[in-house]
Amino acid sequence: MPPRHDLPSATAAAERGTAPYGNGSPDPAVTEAGYTARYAADYDRWFAKPGVTGATVDTLAGLAGPGPVLELGIGTGRVALPLAERGLEVHGVDASEAMVRRLHAKPGGSRVPVTLGDFAEVPVSGTYSLVYAVGGTFFELPDRKAKERCLASVADHLAPGGTFVVDAHVPEALAVAAASGVPETIADCDDHLILCRRLIDPSAQTYHSHYLVHEADRTHHFRVRFHYVSPGELDYMAERAGLILMRRHGSWSGAPYTRHSTYHVSVYTPR
Repeated sequence: MPPRHDLPSATAAAERGTAPYGNGSPDPAVTEAGYTARYAADYDRWFAKPGVTGATVDTLAGLAGPGPVLELGIGTGRVALPLAERGLEVHGVDASEAMVRRLHAKPGGSRVPVTLGDFAEVPVSGTYSLVYAVGGTFFELPDRKAKERCLASVADHLAPGGTFVVDAHVPEALAVAAASGVPETIADCDDHLILCRRLIDPSAQTYHSHYLVHEADRTHHFRVRFHYVSPGELDYMAERAGLILMRRHGSWSGAPYTRHSTYHVSVYTPR
């Protein structure tokens, strides 16, 4: 099964679900800030992707150059900490204090500086040999204008010869999967089951990923909104921001990007 690229991140706009919570009472309303505060402690347990993470870290390490590197939407450090363990100086941007506290509580986490803020603005100083947004995080930016601002700011923060890396679903493949009506099993473990159902609105180029997390006698329901663009649209926006496509793969392990690919890993550099 291909890796998932729209797992909820700290920047996700999680909305209230209607699933039973605990003894069957309605799940309390979850605001964006409430979601990250409530589930930060569970995030790694629910959404860890060991195989995908390893391939992601290998690819990014190979592109990192001398560093430092910057992760947009760093969250709890799933990718950042393994990169730091390889000797890279890793910085991050995230909107969630709860997620960042979780990151800094982990071994080595205190050595990863994080700027709290909206990564659409890339609110940091200095330049980086690598900037990246993984797990579909770039497409949690709410619209095209936010993506354009982010790309322009990324271009301003890349050192000469630096790279920007982003991954995403291929929209056509996403539509086919969503039309099947069959929820995707994100995790099926001894202590929890996670299902994801995606609902697409082509008129707005958005989709909502509905997550049901069932464990013991509790079921949590939250949804995350994504605004998607095609690979061609992404290339066009990147070019307008001063970035050109170096290469595109169909997986983090370097599989070719073909007409059968369901997602892409795209690498850009300043032109």
